Amino acid sequence: MSAKHMKTDPELLKALRAVEAMPDDQIVTDDETPEIHDWSHAERGRFYRPRKIQKTVRFDADVVAFFEKDGPGYQTRMNNALREIMNRALRNNVPTKTGSKSAQPPRRGKSMHV
Repeated sequence: MSAKHMKTDPELLKALRAVEAMPDDQIVTDDETPEIHDWSHAERGRFYRPRKIQKTVRFDADVVAFFEKDGPGYQTRMNNALREIMNRALRNNVPTKTGSKSAQPPRRGKSMHV
């Protein structure tokens, strides 16, 4: 546990570090918080937040306009759409790179060929 990641007062941090250093069999828990035996209503991944990276990418202007038209949060909506495609591909065991341009799906929208 590092202090720079904790937003807590120093006295609580000291107590947490003391408990962290103790062997599990010496930690006393009180009965105010009962042990959970039924996990049937638990939600997997509820508190999971994927690590974000900054990346420069180029999108077609009409794609960006589509996501921007609903206002702030367009990058999150784009990420959610890409995540949905990724999850579908993972479920269906679809490769992400085909290796040849002819196997790629046709682009929608205006073509930039001269």
